[in-house]
Amino acid sequence: MSVTKEITRLEKSNVKLSLTIPKEEVQSQYRDILKNYEKNAQLPGFRKGKVPQEVLIRKFGDALKGEALERIIGKAIEDVFGEENNIPRDEKPLPYSRPEIQEEPKFDFDNDLSFSLVYDVYPNVIIGQWKGLEVEVPETEISEDDMNRELEQIRDRNAFVLDREEGAEAKNGDVVTVSYCELDEDGGELPNSKRDDFVFTLGSGLNIYRIDDDITGMKKGETKEVTKTYPEGDRAEDPLAGMTKKLRITLDALKEKKLPDLDDDFAQDVDEKYHTLDDLKNTIRQRLEKNINQRLKNMKVNKILEKIMENTPITIPESMIRVEIDGRMRNLVRSLGTDTDKIMEMLADSDDRLKEVNDKIRPTAEKALHTRLILETLIEEQHIEASDEELEKELERSAAETGEDIEEVKKRHQDFKGIDLVKENIKENKCFDLLLAENTVKAGLKINYLDLFKNNE
Repeated sequence: MSVTKEITRLEKSNVKLSLTIPKEEVQSQYRDILKNYEKNAQLPGFRKGKVPQEVLIRKFGDALKGEALERIIGKAIEDVFGEENNIPRDEKPLPYSRPEIQEEPKFDFDNDLSFSLVYDVYPNVIIGQWKGLEVEVPETEISEDDMNRELEQIRDRNAFVLDREEGAEAKNGDVVTVSYCELDEDGGELPNSKRDDFVFTLGSGLNIYRIDDDITGMKKGETKEVTKTYPEGDRAEDPLAGMTKKLRITLDALKEKKLPDLDDDFAQDVDEKYHTLDDLKNTIRQRLEKNINQRLKNMKVNKILEKIMENTPITIPESMIRVEIDGRMRNLVRSLGTDTDKIMEMLADSDDRLKEVNDKIRPTAEKALHTRLILETLIEEQHIEASDEELEKELERSAAETGEDIEEVKKRHQDFKGIDLVKENIKENKCFDLLLAENTVKAGLKINYLDLFKNNE
């Protein structure tokens, strides 16, 4: 199909694509549809395929024009956005941006057919200064407290879990199994709010409703109803902030942890590769050092990127921001061990509440997108690629970490189409190394291990 197009740049990485189809093409499409009707139409008084055109036009005129218009517009859009056309990135709709037709186009045999589509495109990114920058990151070292804390966490993971004695009251550190649901004003169970057999460690806070204190002191088999009000801004990105919930909670099971002694036998129980407790401690220290090195590298890169962001303003399209916010919201809810869809439905029931939560997440989402767009542009402009050798080396590293056979790792990545993701990670890490090589990092104040990881950037 012969189509003339014109792109108009709008605000917020939005474009208007104006398309014009010659009237001859419009007439031809209409005639094809009319012929198809002639061939297949059955009307009283006429044999199939023998209905005169003028009768069809009189009876189905508007429907014929509507079908022709729909077909012409669909074909024109398909032709314009076909893969063979190699549309520039700044003219192609984002996958999650649905092109919308501006005004309803009019079907006219005597004139060319014109209509416009509006949609989001990949934003224009012009990288500002990204070399010769100077940033500062803290220093840290591993203390005895850090080692002891890690050992206690390993003890906790290897603890024996035993039933508490009959009549025992739940206390912090116990492993509890609960059932709960939300209640309406009359005390009836709200649909889709029930959760059975939810297991967590009391005092950990790893539950969406934060019912640790309410369960403390309960006995196995006991049921209680509580009303909880969640303060405004109690947690960043908290879907329940500002809400009041009435809950019914049943303590189904109550268990306690028995921690093993810290000795050589304990180390051997953790993993047979450890012969002594010192062997385990050495591995812990190596892991913590690796964590520090990776954390500091991330901090260096993030601080450099923040400086580049100041030099590189980007207008991020709204559809891209919406997708990022939704993904972060779902990850947050999922991390609390609750039903993601139920919480999302609950938020969707209140437009004001959903907007409030989205507004809290939005700055973080925008910053993440800003950073990602800068990295993608740098990778493209600096022609950073992932070679087959680098891919093989990364897969071998992954196999060594998981203890899998290298062929199993390759198959898993291929089955889940993860090879491209591995390549993207390789390119991104090479870009990080380039940023570190081209900029200066100064050592800042000394801080402890926990403070280094407190605000995860």
